[in-house]
Amino acid sequence: MKLLLQSEEMILLSIWKLQPNAYGVTIRRRLTEATGKSWSMASVYAPLDRLTSRGLIRAIDGPPTKERGGRRRRFFELTPKGVQALSELHRVQEVLWHGFADWAQAL
Repeated sequence: MKLLLQSEEMILLSIWKLQPNAYGVTIRRRLTEATGKSWSMASVYAPLDRLTSRGLIRAIDGPPTKERGGRRRRFFELTPKGVQALSELHRVQEVLWHGFADWAQAL
């Protein structure tokens, strides 16, 4: 399993949460809300390109919209490979985090 960068993980989870409305602006908004930090469009689109290249997500062009001057939005969705990567990462994190809350509470 090739591990995901934390930003890639957060973007995959945002795409999952936003479906079927996951495109650059909504993904960026979700990340900003979740982290409390401002995300540049480049910090969203660079990982989106990597995740697409690795087959973890697919890009789908939406219909042209008037508010965008006839330009299309590019929507993103998880592929089965992306779902598998998130599932495996979640499993590994559960193993690694197991017992932490009890330990931290005891301090």
